[in-house]
Amino acid sequence: MFKSTGKMIAGVLLGAGLTMVASQANAETLRLLTWGGYAPDKVVQMFKAETGIDVEVTNSNNEEMISKLRATGGAGFDLAQPSQDRVAGAQSEFDIYKPIDLSKIDATKIIPSMLEGTKKNTTVNGSAYGVPHVWGTSLLAVNTAMAPDVKDYLDLCDPKYTGKISYRLKRPILMAFAFSMGMDPFAAYNDKAKYQDILNKVEAKLIECKPIVKAYWSGADALIALMSSGEVVAAKAWDGTGWKLTAAKPEIKTMAPTSGALGWIDTFVLPKKTQNEAAAYKWINFVMRPEVAAMIVEAAGNFTAAVDGDKFVEEGARKRFQDTFPPEAIDNIKWYPPVPTGLEEMEGKVLDRVQAAK
Repeated sequence: MFKSTGKMIAGVLLGAGLTMVASQANAETLRLLTWGGYAPDKVVQMFKAETGIDVEVTNSNNEEMISKLRATGGAGFDLAQPSQDRVAGAQSEFDIYKPIDLSKIDATKIIPSMLEGTKKNTTVNGSAYGVPHVWGTSLLAVNTAMAPDVKDYLDLCDPKYTGKISYRLKRPILMAFAFSMGMDPFAAYNDKAKYQDILNKVEAKLIECKPIVKAYWSGADALIALMSSGEVVAAKAWDGTGWKLTAAKPEIKTMAPTSGALGWIDTFVLPKKTQNEAAAYKWINFVMRPEVAAMIVEAAGNFTAAVDGDKFVEEGARKRFQDTFPPEAIDNIKWYPPVPTGLEEMEGKVLDRVQAAK
């Protein structure tokens, strides 16, 4: 009897083992090329438990993503996450992506203005190649007790704050001042003469404002030190840096300027030779669920384009986000489009002249 039972158990175990091997052999895999923090282990495990699909995560950055896909003609991965301003140019030049089938995206889960902005900025020959995922901005960090009148970038030039202002002397400050001065630099991207005219006006303003600036900050830690000490009362900042300051000193508010924060979005795109397109769409719709989005916010440090994506975020972080970005401020974000060849060289010359001005 025991021998018979032993044979039965052995047979069951052998059958189970063969079933497991067969299951593993047939298991789907989604090969995801993404940024650190965008596919946390817990989210990957939840996705597999629900769908049976494994997720093979390769962390990368914009340059590496384009390089990898260019080298293989769009093969090797099923879903990638370049920034939206790196999609249209790479597609036009290297043909490494395939259009997104928007009918397979649950648009009700995505903030409409972000979906529309990303579609616009990733469209090539009438087809959209990207949908939004993780995003962030540069905006204002203001000590409202000491600089209550600062509401927009041009307020950083107010003489009454002389020696108390800081910003980073990089291309975003050119865009910020242009919008604050009533111009639209993004609309002039394809007209170099018009764009140069905008740059000339911004350059003159930045040189005029130079005596007011305490320091051009180079990194988040430097800005935090300047504002925490009270040496600087208002600055152009990254939103994550601003929220750290707000958490430590509530009188320092992180605010969207009246002319609009400047925003970047890391997208979802389909590599041209994806082998598991169905799994890619399942992943996109899965991570746009509010409870899943909150896990990605915690891991990545930035919010996502998911509707109610802040709902399950830690209470303090959620309040800071909501105070900075009511719906109208989100809809007013100026999203960076692809930069045409030659513009960054033009901008670099302006920045050099501002830096050298006495």
